[in-house]
Amino acid sequence: MKNFFFIVTSFVLFACSGGSDSKAVSINYPASTEKIHWLTIEEAQILNKQEPRDMIVDVYTEWCGPCKMMDRMTFSDPAIINKIHEKYYAVKFDAESATPIKFGEKEYSNPNHNPNTPKNRRNSPHQFAQFLQVRGYPSLVIIKPDLSIKNSLVGFKQPDQLLPEL
Repeated sequence: MKNFFFIVTSFVLFACSGGSDSKAVSINYPASTEKIHWLTIEEAQILNKQEPRDMIVDVYTEWCGPCKMMDRMTFSDPAIINKIHEKYYAVKFDAESATPIKFGEKEYSNPNHNPNTPKNRRNSPHQFAQFLQVRGYPSLVIIKPDLSIKNSLVGFKQPDQLLPEL
C-alpha cells in the first residue's frame, strides 16, 4: 500500500510539474529506513537532477532464484539498507520487462517481449539491460550522476560480501 501511495504521489507531482521542470518535483527519499526504497529509473533521474548521486540498479528477472535470495537475505540487512540510502538512489529493474523506459535522452523497450511466456521462464531481454551490459542475474549496476556506468557486480552477494563493494 505504501508503494502504491508513493507511486501515485510521485505521478501527481510529476504531472503537476508539466513533466519537464524536474526541479519542481519533490520525492521523499528514502521514505523509510526499515527497507530499501526502490525507485524506477525515471524517478531516480528526477532525484538525480535535484541532488546528484550515484544510482544502484538491481537488475533481476522473475525466474531468477539468486535474485529472490538477494531480496530476502541481502537487501533486508540493516547495514546494506543504510549504506544504499546513504550513497545511492536505489532502482529495481526487471531485465525482461515489457515496460518502455527513458534513460537520459534515449528510449528503451523490449520489442521481442512475449506476453504469453510464463513468469518463471526466460523472456526477451530489455534494451536497457543490454545498454547496462548485463552478463548475468542478479546484477548490480552503479550509474554515475552523469548517467554513465561506473561499475557492475554480477551474481548473488551476501551482506558481508556486498557491503565493502558499496
